[in-house]
Amino acid sequence: MPRKEKELYAALYKILGVWPRKIQYYKVALMHKSLGHRDFNPKTKRLGKRISNERLEFLGDAILDAVVGDLVYRRYTGKPEGFLTNTRSKLVQRETLGRLAQQMGITRLIMASGRSVQHNSYIGGNAFEALVGALYLDRGYDACMTFWNKRVMGEYLNADKIAYKEMNFKSKLLEWSQKNKVQLEYRMVSQSQDENGSPIFVYAVVLNGVVCPNGEGYSKKEAQQMASEKTINKLRADKTFADKIIIVQSEQQEGETGTEKEKEVAVEMESSLKVTATEQAIDELSLDDLSARELSREEIIAAAEAAAYSEKEAI
Repeated sequence: MPRKEKELYAALYKILGVWPRKIQYYKVALMHKSLGHRDFNPKTKRLGKRISNERLEFLGDAILDAVVGDLVYRRYTGKPEGFLTNTRSKLVQRETLGRLAQQMGITRLIMASGRSVQHNSYIGGNAFEALVGALYLDRGYDACMTFWNKRVMGEYLNADKIAYKEMNFKSKLLEWSQKNKVQLEYRMVSQSQDENGSPIFVYAVVLNGVVCPNGEGYSKKEAQQMASEKTINKLRADKTFADKIIIVQSEQQEGETGTEKEKEVAVEMESSLKVTATEQAIDELSLDDLSARELSREEIIAAAEAAAYSEKEAI
């Protein structure tokens, strides 16, 4: 066996916790479409179809949905369907899988042409899904379940911290803007490429015509999420900026006195932007360290639910 293939076997064992049986599945899983690689038929001596990890990515995505759905269902007994769906989405979203690919050493194994994958979460996330697809074809569903539970959840992710962490800033900002009758717009500032040819998008949030902070990312969604997060933080921290939105909102209202309307809108915005006790506890959890375990699972859930209950009683 060639040395490079031995090294790949060892690297995959370290990542998956099992030895590969059919190494070809995993080689394809780590093959990005940018290589433009084609299969070669020795009989006809002609190049065949293009080979990439996209088909395995599709399969792995479906397997992950089933595996993580099973985990979430069993772990959070009694929780409503909405909570289960939201938690599963957070655990398998591209940002989370991209971070896992980086931490577990998958990104350095990806074969891509003329580009760096270290900072591109979507390439790492795609490869993570493709690797799960390869593991499923090679060793079956149970092996995928064991990989996620023992390797991923056992060493890298804390499901409870992610479940109670608000990560969809775009949805949160949209909900706030609708509640306060504020017009929300995402405006593209620029689109370019980095030195490796990867696309870079810059978006700005616009509230009632007021331009808010920019967000940058390797996809439109990632850039809009970053801009939304920065805008929420600025609205919470900068009263002058929030007042500017309030004044614009007040001027758009007809048939009401400016002073009274300003006060009314200010109260509504202050209420909707107020960080609850639960959110404060959750916001302290850093996504940069998903493996941190300061509190037990029971303590995290109990604290979050107790805070939510006390807030409900106070209303």
